[in-house]
Amino acid sequence: MNEPHQPDQDPPQDPSRDPAPHPPSARLSRPRFSLVWLIPVVAALIAGYLGYRTLVERGPLMVIIFNTAQGLAAGQTQVKYKAVALGTVEAIDLSHDNSHVVVKVRMSDVGARFLTNHSRFWVVRPRLSLGDLSGLDTLVSGAFIAVDPGKPGGHYQDHFTGLEQPPGVRSDEPGRTYTLTADRIGSLTTGSPIYYRDVQVGEVLGYDIGSGLGPVKIHIFVKAPFDDLIRPASRFWNSSGIAAAIQGGVLRVELQSIQAVLTGAITFTLPKDADKTAPSPDNASFPLYSSYGEAKAATFQTQLPVVSYLTSSVAGLTPGAPVEILGIQVGDVTGVTLEVVPKTGEVEARVAMRLQPERVFDPDALGQLGDPQKDFQTLVNHGMRVEIGTESYITGQKLISLTMEPHAKPAKVTREGDAVVLPSAPGGLNAMLDSLSDVAAKVQKMPFQQIGDNLNKLLETANGTLGGPQLKHTLSQLSETLKSANTTLKTVNSTYGNDSEFEQSLQQVLSQADGTLRSIQSLADFLNRHPQSLLLGR
Repeated sequence: MNEPHQPDQDPPQDPSRDPAPHPPSARLSRPRFSLVWLIPVVAALIAGYLGYRTLVERGPLMVIIFNTAQGLAAGQTQVKYKAVALGTVEAIDLSHDNSHVVVKVRMSDVGARFLTNHSRFWVVRPRLSLGDLSGLDTLVSGAFIAVDPGKPGGHYQDHFTGLEQPPGVRSDEPGRTYTLTADRIGSLTTGSPIYYRDVQVGEVLGYDIGSGLGPVKIHIFVKAPFDDLIRPASRFWNSSGIAAAIQGGVLRVELQSIQAVLTGAITFTLPKDADKTAPSPDNASFPLYSSYGEAKAATFQTQLPVVSYLTSSVAGLTPGAPVEILGIQVGDVTGVTLEVVPKTGEVEARVAMRLQPERVFDPDALGQLGDPQKDFQTLVNHGMRVEIGTESYITGQKLISLTMEPHAKPAKVTREGDAVVLPSAPGGLNAMLDSLSDVAAKVQKMPFQQIGDNLNKLLETANGTLGGPQLKHTLSQLSETLKSANTTLKTVNSTYGNDSEFEQSLQQVLSQADGTLRSIQSLADFLNRHPQSLLLGR
């Protein structure tokens, strides 16, 4: 520090006078400034920057409604798309009527573009079903809300109703959706697989029954590139469960897969000329058949409706039963109903069938078919009749057989709308009863009384003959004849039997003949070796 300046001394003054006051002394110092004061300043600047950035990057607040908040936590649960965080749950509240939960999510600036009317939200958590096991990674990381942005071009929306189940198909997955119509869905459910040649190519998205009076509509999705296989002539059928049938006396059991048994499945196939048509567009509609047999029958272009009325029992005859000729299927039964004949009041079974000639003939070889009524009339004139038969004695399943009866009575083929009415022949139990009746009638016509009388006369005659004296005399003579024959045989045996003189003489003759033959054989061998000896001598 600098020493204060000492002023020059003043001249002496009168002591009676008050001394003049001294001026205050001034102290000079350096200004003090520490770097510590920069820390709060920098902190304030950083806080301000972060606050500004938060305000700038802070996205909108949206609301999602779920049935339950299971797995969700305010301040922790995130909204993700392809594992990228787009927002965080800020609050979870109950609705006013306590029927659902209201989840408020603060989206980021990037996530704001996902708030459109096409977006879908659902909670990803561990899920176990018969055909799927998903969300296992959330056991460690916790549940989160997933989003599917849907198709582009939607308008802004910040209130959503979340999905309780994950959607079957994401908007970014290539493929097409189609609609199938059926009377019933069976065991099909959301997520049921769709197969083509045993390869899973899609799944069921859902179904709706509409008003409940029409068919059920089943919405499906087929992934690319398999969606190009869907053509206007494609056939879909329900391949759920296990199909068992007896063919050729052998039990055949077929199943698509274990998953198809548990969750149901759909299979489709293509006709032979499918490559000549373009793929079906998105949202095209197709019928869903209940079995492969129905789907195959639908591919035949020629369908001949036929009707026949049977008076025999049709128990076990159901729609889909085969129609056969000589054991080869040529069609199937489409319906069995009861009809009352107005004139006689008798009850008959009306069996409706459809014949498919393409089952046994090449479609190109069929050519142009003539009038079915005339063609069938020719066959009926040769004895063709409709008869019910048994397909399996184990299950009791019946079938329709078109048989040729050589002694059938003349019949006329008529029409019933578009269907041709063919005459029938008794079959099944009725045919057996008719056969038994014919046998009984023939047996009844036999003259049993006359046959019995003749048998009695024959027995009386035989009894008289066997008990008469003539038979006894004949038997006595026969006994003497047998004794004479026995004596003669003994004489022959002693004369010509073993060790008899005749046998010994015969043995000598045979021995001499054997020696002669040997000499002749030796002479023949010598002449063969020396033929000149015949001229020159030995």
